[in-house]
Amino acid sequence: MTDAEELPQAPEEAQAVFGALFPEAVRYAELLADAGVKRGLIGPREVPRLWERHLLNCAVLSEVVPEGVTVCDVGSGAGLPGIPLALVRPDLKITLLEPLLRRTNFLQEVVELLGLDHVTVVRGRAEEVLGTLQPVHVVTARAVAPLDRLAGWGVPLLRPYGEMLALKGDTAEEEINGAKAALSKLGVVETEVLHVGEGVVDPLSTVVRVVVGESPGGVRFAAKRAKAARVGRARRRR
Repeated sequence: MTDAEELPQAPEEAQAVFGALFPEAVRYAELLADAGVKRGLIGPREVPRLWERHLLNCAVLSEVVPEGVTVCDVGSGAGLPGIPLALVRPDLKITLLEPLLRRTNFLQEVVELLGLDHVTVVRGRAEEVLGTLQPVHVVTARAVAPLDRLAGWGVPLLRPYGEMLALKGDTAEEEINGAKAALSKLGVVETEVLHVGEGVVDPLSTVVRVVVGESPGGVRFAAKRAKAARVGRARRRR
């Protein structure tokens, strides 16, 4: 790597955030800076700011994730935010959902190298795994798509009364306002903007929290889930 692409030393905040798994976090950062760049998963210009803008920015999402729940990281890409979240929260059962083979190969290598037994990698699109992937308590996402489109993929994967936590930027409030109609059709009953990472990241990480009622995804997706469940039962009886 050139000097401009050199991975900086981990900041002090990283040791406090990742705790006992800080060495694994360093290893993940090294993998992103090397194989991640070579395979086109992150841009070389992101390497100098990997810690603040990527690892820590994602790790602080743990502040708003309930204890002991199941999580699906939609469009996981290079593992952000799923891998940092897994490193700080071994109590979670996390699925990294990603459609591209080169990315899932990288994710699987990272999971095995870091010994993340509570993380599973699944190749596929959200709409493809509906009915085959067990509904989760929490869906996470970062820089995947505008909120209305993202919710259309992520919300149907939730259990009743589950929530989607999307890392967003300064336009979070605008996205919520522009997506109100779409969110309502998807069975969303509550939305809010949260700011996390006090004392760790500056600026704070912005999270859009979307909570669903008893029908995640609305009526149309409820019918899809019911059909998938019937097909699954029929297969098991054979």
